[in-house]
Amino acid sequence: MAELPTKSDILDWIAAHPEAASKRDIAKAFHIKGAARIDLKRLLRELEDEGHLAKRKRSYRDPEKLPPVGVLTVVGPDKDGDLMARPMEWQGEGPEPKVLMILRSADGALGAGDRILAKLREVKGEEHHYEGRLIRKIGTNPKRILGVYRKSAEGGRILPVDKGADREWLVMKDATAGARDGELVEAEQAGPKGRMGLPKARVVQRLGDPTAPRAVSLIAIHQHGIPDSFEDATIAEADAQKPAGLKGREDLRELPLITIDPSDARDHDDACFAAPDDDPRNEGGHVIWVAIADVAHYVTPGSALDREARERGNSTYFPDRVVPMLPDRLSGDLCSLHEGVPRACIAVRMRVDAHGELLDWSFHRGLMKSLASLNYDEVQQAMDGAPNEKVAPLMEEVIRPLYAAYAALVSARNRRQPLDLDLPERQIVLAEDGTVQSVQFKDRLDAHRLIEEFMVLANVCAGKELVKRTKPLLFRVHEEPSPEKLDALRETAQASGLSLAKGQVLKTEHLNRLLAQAAGTDQAELINLSTLRSMTQAYYSPQHIGHFGLALGTYAHFTSPIRRYSDLIVHRGLISAHGWGDDGLTEADIDSLENTAVHISETERRSMNAERDTTDRYLAAYLSDRVGNEFTGRISGIARFGAFVRLDETGADGLIPIRSLGQEYFHFDRDAQELMGADTGRVIGIGQRVTVRLAEAVPVTGGLLLDLLELEGAAVKPGASAKRGRPVRRGEGKGKAKATKARKVARRRRG
Repeated sequence: MAELPTKSDILDWIAAHPEAASKRDIAKAFHIKGAARIDLKRLLRELEDEGHLAKRKRSYRDPEKLPPVGVLTVVGPDKDGDLMARPMEWQGEGPEPKVLMILRSADGALGAGDRILAKLREVKGEEHHYEGRLIRKIGTNPKRILGVYRKSAEGGRILPVDKGADREWLVMKDATAGARDGELVEAEQAGPKGRMGLPKARVVQRLGDPTAPRAVSLIAIHQHGIPDSFEDATIAEADAQKPAGLKGREDLRELPLITIDPSDARDHDDACFAAPDDDPRNEGGHVIWVAIADVAHYVTPGSALDREARERGNSTYFPDRVVPMLPDRLSGDLCSLHEGVPRACIAVRMRVDAHGELLDWSFHRGLMKSLASLNYDEVQQAMDGAPNEKVAPLMEEVIRPLYAAYAALVSARNRRQPLDLDLPERQIVLAEDGTVQSVQFKDRLDAHRLIEEFMVLANVCAGKELVKRTKPLLFRVHEEPSPEKLDALRETAQASGLSLAKGQVLKTEHLNRLLAQAAGTDQAELINLSTLRSMTQAYYSPQHIGHFGLALGTYAHFTSPIRRYSDLIVHRGLISAHGWGDDGLTEADIDSLENTAVHISETERRSMNAERDTTDRYLAAYLSDRVGNEFTGRISGIARFGAFVRLDETGADGLIPIRSLGQEYFHFDRDAQELMGADTGRVIGIGQRVTVRLAEAVPVTGGLLLDLLELEGAAVKPGASAKRGRPVRRGEGKGKAKATKARKVARRRRG
């Protein structure tokens, strides 16, 4: 019989093996069998009672659960023929859970011993504990193809939608997945490429009509050239990664850090905790911890993972899918701060005074364990007096201290006066078949603002830390508006009866005063949109320029290295600055900072454009069966060729072509952002209320064409497009005086 270990031996072993510290693992490590397990159990209980081991509280979390994405080993079929798997990373003390694999026809065969990455869903009342759906086999990375399927006698062919594709793909009869001629399909390479003939593919998913909503995001991905499949070497590197242990890290597992994310979030890359500061010199102050997944531990400089992450620059988000910057093994598993699972992190401890002013901070490379994974709605409901079973036990020790610290940060924010735009965020909700089920405007909860304020403060500390240590980094910079854009905003404000002071150094507080003047009036949306349009676009730079919109002198992105390459560079800078390891910022990284800044600023804009185009197409598809219906909205933009309208119901943008505005000539005033009728003196400008008829909705392009019915409550006669072709064009000189006079009268009325 093996000798029973001492308490010190057990604690040392657990510290060295945090990823495998169950009773069974400890017994195995010390060769304890049979009745000796009872003595081991007694030792562990004593260690818990003495406070050396964290006592698990089921009211706080259930540690006997698997994360939503994990690596499994296929066991094989059970006696009933069902394919079963087991988790490779099991943290619980109870029996290892059983996973029933739910395979689709296109998933291909799985056999005993296969390692797979799978989505997991807990089930009740069954012999198995989870259902798993295959993401992919570990170590396999077949090429993916998006194209139109064309049926033939021997099976079919796929014509890729990618413009750069130079060949078709052959699909055998048994690999079509029932695809019909003309359907858009997603396929994967089937077998090695041959030297002769067409390469073979297997249809993985039928996406139906190429113009249907379900295909929209895939088309955008290909049109904008967003890489959506990883190289084999990248996948192999990701699959080879193991969970980080405690070696070289601070043990932060006792900190009650929690994650708060959207209810449908699959990954969790930031966690937070707050408590009153016990320093008597900081009465009423707070200590705030923000812990971020340590992506740099897994994505090292010069690796295949690093090269592809830099190429992508960031993750891209669509209503029906995410194109991640990192493979699922990292983004959904090892770098996701799942509840109750030890995870590597880089954390910042920040102290603020009672007024929310930052006093000091320190950075730590550690190992944490999330106490709970919560969503915004349940946290807000708890603070509003209706906590659910999961949140209720956390209220006094975790949730209320977070909100107390947030209240202090709000006080500091109000003094700092960052730009405070009020523009609702639109959310497209999809049905199971990929069609748009509804278009909603997200509620802005204090729970959202709390996380935002904590993340902003952590980003400020990251920038300040690297500046203080004279280490290179990528700043997130935002320059103030140009004089020309400010003049246009000032003129729009004056036309609305509002004012924006001139002749002084512009600060965000001046813009906030303008927004406050407009709040609650019919001009609120106009002023918010016009202010947004006057802003320059934020970008990345190794130069210390500052962030105008946030009213901050030093700002760097630190909080999302799973989805932004800029943050990974900042993490590496912190690693080098603190001497935490050899996976910090390299000379090659430093030499290429300028190029990296330009590149990832471009990839960010690429993703924004793809996301916007996808939203437009979804909305056009959603509205396509409502052509002929009337909608209310507001003029959101003016161009020489017409007026753009943002519809109230969906937030969709449509165009009223200038040909449908009337039979007269319209002068385009670029500075005032107005169209002026040469004969009637009618003035059409940003912010005016309109009623329109949907004339055309084109899902393929995302275009909406509108007919103007009412302008500021007054009926408008149909334009020339409804009568006799193009409107009569009169010379600008003939109608200029009349139009200028009409514009002044209209502005007085609008003011």
